[in-house]
Amino acid sequence: MVGPQRPQFVLFGSSIVQLSFSNGGWGAILADVYARKADILLRGYYGWNSRRAVQVLDQVFPKDAANQPDLVIVYFGGNDSMGPHSSGLGPHVPLPEYIENMRKIAIHLKNLSESTRLIFLSCPPVDEVKVRENTSSVFSELVRTNELCRSYSDACIELCHELGIKVVDLWTAMQKREDWLTACFTDGVHLSEEGSKIVVEEILKVLKEADWVPCLHWKSMLTEFSEDSPYDLVASDGKTTLNPSDWTFHRKIQWD
Repeated sequence: MVGPQRPQFVLFGSSIVQLSFSNGGWGAILADVYARKADILLRGYYGWNSRRAVQVLDQVFPKDAANQPDLVIVYFGGNDSMGPHSSGLGPHVPLPEYIENMRKIAIHLKNLSESTRLIFLSCPPVDEVKVRENTSSVFSELVRTNELCRSYSDACIELCHELGIKVVDLWTAMQKREDWLTACFTDGVHLSEEGSKIVVEEILKVLKEADWVPCLHWKSMLTEFSEDSPYDLVASDGKTTLNPSDWTFHRKIQWD
């Protein structure tokens, strides 16, 4: 642990979370947006489904921890929604069980503290053609369809509405972009930089509109060590300094 203690945002989920710091991913973008404001912690597990997530909830989010996260962004569903394998093995989780697993995750996280906020991400679409093209002899009977993704996405959204949890409808958000099939994925499933930008935009929209106290939108949060300093760059008048603590000119996108 290093100080000062900042608000903690935890990203919890499967490969779309684990890979969120790769290829201009949405986790890396959030870490940049929240630089000097909050720590973005990655708890992503490639290939996992909601069933495995439930098994480790107490280890990843112990209820007796001295410091609890201020925000948890949760994503499971892509692997759950894969078609079942004839052997009974694999990541598929039947829809009713998926709903109950996500309910268990939500209840556990909501009970961490009164100030812990939640955002769930629903299952995004997939590029079925690209998925089939990338089929490898390493895997067997991979079944990923956009219709299966839609049904798990809808179930996640309905559950979140029932529990009063903020949710991002990724299945719909992705497909608002006309070229989503070619632009949003690296392999038909995992997100490209363009796909990640959509995730960030939707998350920031939720954070801006939420009536949470304190507000967790980046523009409303304090910047660490933001006081003026005589050691900052000298302004053109030769008498004052320029405080760079909130500069964002380096970003390709000036996030709202």
